[in-house]
Amino acid sequence: MLMHAPAPGPPSADKRWRIVEAAMRRNGNAGHALIETLHSVQQSFGYIDDDAMRYVAASLRLPLSKVYGVATFYHFFTLKPAGKHTCVVCMGTACYIKGAPQLLDEIRGKYAIKPGQTTEDGQLSVLQARCLGACGLAPAVVFDGQVAGRVNQEQMKTRLTELLSPKAAKA
Repeated sequence: MLMHAPAPGPPSADKRWRIVEAAMRRNGNAGHALIETLHSVQQSFGYIDDDAMRYVAASLRLPLSKVYGVATFYHFFTLKPAGKHTCVVCMGTACYIKGAPQLLDEIRGKYAIKPGQTTEDGQLSVLQARCLGACGLAPAVVFDGQVAGRVNQEQMKTRLTELLSPKAAKA
């Protein structure tokens, strides 16, 4: 009879690990539950760090390289904590044609970050989406979960300034 080593303990005493462990248990700590488990980590912590990947790999008895490969392949997963505010610029065909690249240039120029990055102060994360499904509103941008349509560079600058102002933080 083949004996398996007991699963390792979670990387910290954080109670959110119980949610991740429950997701793994529901699937018998089987490797086929990798994506569901990573979703659970992402939902619980907001991102998937190296310690989380090592824990998931050991718990599901998978090579760390496989866990890392899946976590980096799917765009839904992020390996860094998101900023306090998020800005998602749609890069679908309609948005691209109507000026989405210029919106990203505006962000790059003002905040010195590219899609997938967060400002050094942790206030703003910028992402790009393949398509938001709001083609009639091109170019579309999602500011902290709210879709804005027909956004131009001036509106982008104003909206981000409002989001990042100290007054907005108090509201």
